[in-house]
Amino acid sequence: MNYTRTRRSIAAAVLVLMAGVASAQAYPNRPIKIIVPFPPGGGNDTIARVVGQKLSERLGQPVVIDNRAGANGIIGLQALANSAPDGYTLGVGAAGPMAVNPSMYEHLQYDPVKDFEPITNLANFPLVLVTNAAFAPKTIPRLITYAKANPGKVFFASPGIGNSGHLAGELFNSMAKVKTTAVQYKGNGPATADLLSGQVQMLYSSVPGVIEFVKQGRLTALAVGSNSRIAALPDVPTIAESGVPGYEAYSWVGLVAPRGTPAPIVAMLNREIVRILKDKDVEEKLIQQGAIPVGDTPAEFSAYIKAEIKKWGAVVKAASIKGE
Repeated sequence: MNYTRTRRSIAAAVLVLMAGVASAQAYPNRPIKIIVPFPPGGGNDTIARVVGQKLSERLGQPVVIDNRAGANGIIGLQALANSAPDGYTLGVGAAGPMAVNPSMYEHLQYDPVKDFEPITNLANFPLVLVTNAAFAPKTIPRLITYAKANPGKVFFASPGIGNSGHLAGELFNSMAKVKTTAVQYKGNGPATADLLSGQVQMLYSSVPGVIEFVKQGRLTALAVGSNSRIAALPDVPTIAESGVPGYEAYSWVGLVAPRGTPAPIVAMLNREIVRILKDKDVEEKLIQQGAIPVGDTPAEFSAYIKAEIKKWGAVVKAASIKGE
């Protein structure tokens, strides 16, 4: 064994660690930017702004939201991957760009596992399966029976190719052993409009986009995609308990940093953000949006991302979905 080389390696590792600790102790001394790879106003953007405001208060530095929408989140995450790994540029890593895009795009310019340091999963958005009020099946078992009797003739609105609502429908097809047909739209607005008018029968949506229509009786909430019932719709069963055991479909919103961001800075950000998510005011705001606050460790979030890539990759492959 070359003891001299070993001692040098150990010394170098210690110096790197000490440099990271020193960097974390001085951090932050200027504004922090959070890249949101979606337009302003959506769920991902809203959560980023809520957490960013509280983080600014806790760290004593401005936290600026930088919306870089386009190409299913690719533009924003490419920018994040190319940013300096110093803790001053963070980004929203959501289900679509992180877990779905790797299977949809053959030449993706970022790697969700290799190019980012997971900080924490901020929140999960359970998807709710809603139907036009005139659609006969009012429960999941009746929907499955109807779909099997009418293969390919039950249509669900998809707000975009590879969108969480699209994949939730394909996952349901696979697990319930039925064939319902996705109809593609450019966004939630047109998809919901056609659902309300009866042009399509179903939609898998985050709760905020449809809950008022459910309350008005214009849409029927058949079931939610979470593993337990949610506070926003306490009387609505889960898809899993309604005859499709193991079914789960969430849209989730996490925070990541460029690969190489010092571990002490990642740990400090995780600690502060987890505390923010436990703040009663923040928790209530998220729950009102139909979200489930998470706040896990970087290691747990990393494992979750990998599991989601595997899960949705299988769905994309089975349904032969390709990105535009």
